[in-house]
Amino acid sequence: MKTLTAMLIVTALLATVSAQQKTKPAPKPAPQQKKPDKPQTKDDEVPVGDETLKLNTELVNLVFTAVDKNNRAVGDIREEEVTILEDGQPQPLFAFKREATLPINIAILIDLSGSQEHTFAQEKMAAGEFLRSILRPGKDAASILTFQSDVDLVQGLTSRIDTLKRALDDIQFSRRFGAVSSRRQATALYDAVYIAADEVLSRDTYRSADENLITRRAMILLTDGVDNASQRNLEQTIDRALRAGVVIYSIGIGDRFRFEGVREDVLRRLSEETGGRAYFPQGADDLMDDFRQIENEMRSQYLVAYSPSNTARDGRFRRIEVKLAGRSGVMVIHRRGYYAASEEVKK
Repeated sequence: MKTLTAMLIVTALLATVSAQQKTKPAPKPAPQQKKPDKPQTKDDEVPVGDETLKLNTELVNLVFTAVDKNNRAVGDIREEEVTILEDGQPQPLFAFKREATLPINIAILIDLSGSQEHTFAQEKMAAGEFLRSILRPGKDAASILTFQSDVDLVQGLTSRIDTLKRALDDIQFSRRFGAVSSRRQATALYDAVYIAADEVLSRDTYRSADENLITRRAMILLTDGVDNASQRNLEQTIDRALRAGVVIYSIGIGDRFRFEGVREDVLRRLSEETGGRAYFPQGADDLMDDFRQIENEMRSQYLVAYSPSNTARDGRFRRIEVKLAGRSGVMVIHRRGYYAASEEVKK
């Protein structure tokens, strides 16, 4: 049964079922726990949800991007070049495929603290162009959140470009006066990332026609990386993003003169640990270029699946490394690991 389950999963991933397999129908998987009814949505919203393939607990799926020295996506990686290491141990691959069409659910997080006053208009324009370019209606979806001392969900996940445009247009920057230490100038970056991963991206409810497709979850941060008001810390935030399977792309932007500058160390860590990258534009043109680079990476990814040799259901973090043979100068971008399943307590 274990072998049959693995074969079915690989078949769903690669979509290469041959005509000779039209014998007995495959047994249906065990029924999933019933989900709560979806909340009703407004007429101008498309409900969005979890298309993520429910892999067998013995399989791990990983999406990665390869880029060359000039930051161009490398699109000719072959399976025989790829080695997956889990905690330093090579793992046999069950599936490998270049995948440019997997659905994507994206959360755009916009910092509205004082440091963003002079870049806010550029950020809105660049984010709008990015969403218009990358979203495929009915397949991809996006949400928009803003944050200062509190986190606001401006628009829940939707596939409608017009709805997202209205949401962006409705966001207004409001100058707040007071000491930086006061709640009027506070910035809860970590809470915003945590909430977006926990309450938006990990609870998506949209389904496409093909429910076997894996839905990628990505977050784009427009911020200077400063946090002085969150209830969570950086480690807790990264941990939640990893558990939710969210890749974070950080765009470090803000007033470098009147405020404390961009925290490149924080933004690099948020992105690199989760499989994304951090960008630090110096102007409007750079900002647009960075969004285009993020889109190119999202559309030039590879999908692998493997059965981990460590079968312990201990809930511990497993570190992943992807190596490419004979590809000097090529950087592989992927999440740094995952949490193993925990043994369920039987009643």
